[in-house]
Amino acid sequence: MYTKESISGWYTARNMDDEGVRIIKNSNALATTPARAALLAIAEAGYQSIQTPRVIEENLQRRGDVLTIADRTYNLTEYENVYVLAVGKCSLDAAPVIASILGDAMTEGVCVDVRSGPAPERMRILEGTHPYASAQNASHTKALLDLAEKAGAHDLVLVLVSGGGSALLCQPGTHSPLDEADLIRHLFKGGATITELNTVRKHLSKARGGNMAAAAYPAEIATLILSDVPGDDVTVIASGPTLFDETTVDDARRVLEKYHADRIGFSFDHLIETPKEQHFFERVHNTLVLTNTVALTAMKTQAEALGYTALIRDTQMQGDAHVLAELMVTELHTARPRTVLLYGGESTVTITGPGKGGRNQELSLTALEKLEEDELICSLASDGRDYTDHAGGIADGYTRALAHEKGLTPADYLYTNDSFTFFHTLQQGVVTGYTGSNVADLVIGMKHASRET
Repeated sequence: MYTKESISGWYTARNMDDEGVRIIKNSNALATTPARAALLAIAEAGYQSIQTPRVIEENLQRRGDVLTIADRTYNLTEYENVYVLAVGKCSLDAAPVIASILGDAMTEGVCVDVRSGPAPERMRILEGTHPYASAQNASHTKALLDLAEKAGAHDLVLVLVSGGGSALLCQPGTHSPLDEADLIRHLFKGGATITELNTVRKHLSKARGGNMAAAAYPAEIATLILSDVPGDDVTVIASGPTLFDETTVDDARRVLEKYHADRIGFSFDHLIETPKEQHFFERVHNTLVLTNTVALTAMKTQAEALGYTALIRDTQMQGDAHVLAELMVTELHTARPRTVLLYGGESTVTITGPGKGGRNQELSLTALEKLEEDELICSLASDGRDYTDHAGGIADGYTRALAHEKGLTPADYLYTNDSFTFFHTLQQGVVTGYTGSNVADLVIGMKHASRET
């Protein structure tokens, strides 16, 4: 059985590199100026604060037969079985901690993540795909639903939901996973927001939009939710598998019409309604246990410890990455020296080019040519994957000088949506690998003292 010590050792080994136990693996290589060193320390503090094992230990405790899940207690003697269902990019890191805490109280569990790792006793670890649906995801989702359907009125189902769960919870009705992948790709390219995307996704799967709760009915359900959604709407996170869904097929249809989904031949008849019977949710307790505020607060604290004035400017950042970059640069221009501005949320990009990149690198690259010499911007994916091997990229005078030296024009790479190639060529991408955490995106804007940059 997993012990707290073995979990800690396993987790540490996964994050160990030749620079020490850091989330940002190439910190030393990127810290070419005092300003950059400070920025990277601030980012590291954010990453460290949202590590999944810590979140689970804070919200799941067992003392004898009493199990505390968030703010509720459960007497284990009252349940015949305890099942665990975990889905999303935090699941693999959560699984061994949950197994260790529950111990012999856990009957069976299924964990679906975008990664694979060691499986605790009585739990299966299944590796799926992201950000698009796949036959693999459909198979893994069926395993989750099959376990949920085992639960009866005298059973407890512990559910862990985290970002990335929407793509993983693929269980089509009349369409194929490939049809869904093509549709979501089309919506991504059109710049659909996460709320719009997940409104559609809820009506394409028998596991999203409250369907997992319906599958586990009439069992008692306790869901721990880790947010990756601006505004922390729990019905949107992983498309709300254990929450009552107020959206309808008509809402999903309007999103598809807005982004002209008919142009790729997707039939609106594939949309299915989510469960609207209230009794499915009478024994369901959903608790939000992690938001980007945790990361932003830790980053603010670190910035202040380094002698900066730090402000959390927005925890619900949304909108086009190019527009947001312009606004952030404007704020930096008017900031006093040694100021750090922090943002959390999720931008969007309307993709028109054939390049490779993600919204974080796109935001940083947009800001690059507009920054003054004492200003830096770094936008980061908290899960470590900005749709590429980079979590994000650093935009500052150093990066700009490298680009000019190598003859790279930012506008050219923005035109083709090829931000990854830009930062990769200059070796200015932030590399973390999958972090096992996901609170959407984190942006650091820094106004340093000119003489120190």
